[in-house]
Amino acid sequence: MSGFNSLAPGGSDVCAQPPEPPAEPLSFSVHSLPTLALPPVRQGRLKMLVVLLVCAAPVIASYVSYYVIRPQGRSNHGELIEPQRPLPSAAALPLTDLDGRAVDPASLLGQWLFVTVAGGACDAKCERQLYLQRQLREAIGKDKARIDRVWLVDDDVPPRPELLAAMQDAAVLRVPRAALAAWLAPAPGQPLEAHFYIVDPLGNWMMRTSAPSEPALIKRDLERLMRGSAGWDKPGR
Repeated sequence: MSGFNSLAPGGSDVCAQPPEPPAEPLSFSVHSLPTLALPPVRQGRLKMLVVLLVCAAPVIASYVSYYVIRPQGRSNHGELIEPQRPLPSAAALPLTDLDGRAVDPASLLGQWLFVTVAGGACDAKCERQLYLQRQLREAIGKDKARIDRVWLVDDDVPPRPELLAAMQDAAVLRVPRAALAAWLAPAPGQPLEAHFYIVDPLGNWMMRTSAPSEPALIKRDLERLMRGSAGWDKPGR
């Protein structure tokens, strides 16, 4: 037979390749992705609500103290007015300054008002009342900036210059007595001049107290009102 023998001596195939070592099996390592720690939406809203409540707590407490508890229960010296009487409009309460210029009652809003009512002649009792009004406001200390003194002159008599000099940091306004009586009222059997009238920053007449009696007790009432409204009332309009 023509050709050549493809087998080498020993019977091996010269064309055969040496065997390759067996391939190692491939292995794959799968690493998990980090989990993002995002709070649930409801949990986030709850935390926000808690923060808002904590921030609002002092304001809420002051409103409850003033409008619900009504400072220190019933241990006040002055008489609380229930229901409170809001400041009338300019048509119902025509205020003017001593030069006759119209003053809008709304311009008095935003401050506590410590009000005295007396005619322009102002006798000795009236003078004492105006003096006590000034001293009580000064005695409040740093909170006095939240209180305005007001003298409502309910007749056409010009106040004496020395009285006006003592009222330079106060509002002196004229008002017809009949119109004033539709807002402020004395205790039964007493004249308007017998009291101090306390009006809150929203314009509500809320307390009256006998003007010449127990200044220390009147001061205590004012201090309690300042504490009870500290969370929502600030100095200035």
